Amino acid sequence: MVVSIVTGAASGIGAATAGVLARRGDHVLCVDLDEAGAVRTADRLDGAIGVGADVTMADDCERMMAAALEHFGDINAAVACAGIEIGGPALDIDPAMFRRVVDVNLTGSFLTAQAAARGMRSCGHGGAIVLIGSINSHMALPGAAAYCASKGGVHMLGKALAVDLAPYSIRVNVVGPGVTDTPMSAETLADPDRSARFLSRIPLGRAAAPDEIGAAVSFLTSEASSYVTGAFLPVDGGWLAG
Repeated sequence: MVVSIVTGAASGIGAATAGVLARRGDHVLCVDLDEAGAVRTADRLDGAIGVGADVTMADDCERMMAAALEHFGDINAAVACAGIEIGGPALDIDPAMFRRVVDVNLTGSFLTAQAAARGMRSCGHGGAIVLIGSINSHMALPGAAAYCASKGGVHMLGKALAVDLAPYSIRVNVVGPGVTDTPMSAETLADPDRSARFLSRIPLGRAAAPDEIGAAVSFLTSEASSYVTGAFLPVDGGWLAG
């Protein structure tokens, strides 16, 4: 039995990833600040449960790992999908907003990974952790200083954790989605001009479906990637290659 934990599971990439992992046979703990949303996702899947947690709080992250151990008896994989995107010109960004974006996207990824790794170690085996970065881990867009800073941090966090956790046979990798058809991108994709500008940057000429991000996560949490750690895998339709 494979037990996977997915944060940010109420919607978007998190919900899609939970679905992809459940369909391959994993028992999935769906986690979100929106507990009702996490439960709705879990109710659509076989062998899944939903719980509420704030990934910026260390105690909540430890509690969600304890829930996985209580319900399923193991932790094999963890996926840090919880994230927010708040934009604005760099000269006008409210420092509190900047801190909030970094706290959720970067600190939340660290606390999720830390708690998951402790759980894997306590179970006496290794595991796989996937952090969700972005094409903005590598390139900037106007009005996205907080988001870009947080996702750049996620990229380096993945490398650092891969090195630190390798002695425990815990692999850590980062998936970098490009434009993806999720609620977070809905406003951009609904605007004809903005959508055309973004899609013109993508060699494949379209946004990703959330399940396509989930498929990359599935690979990185499977034995097919058993010698892959510290990697950044863009799932961006070729944006970073162009």
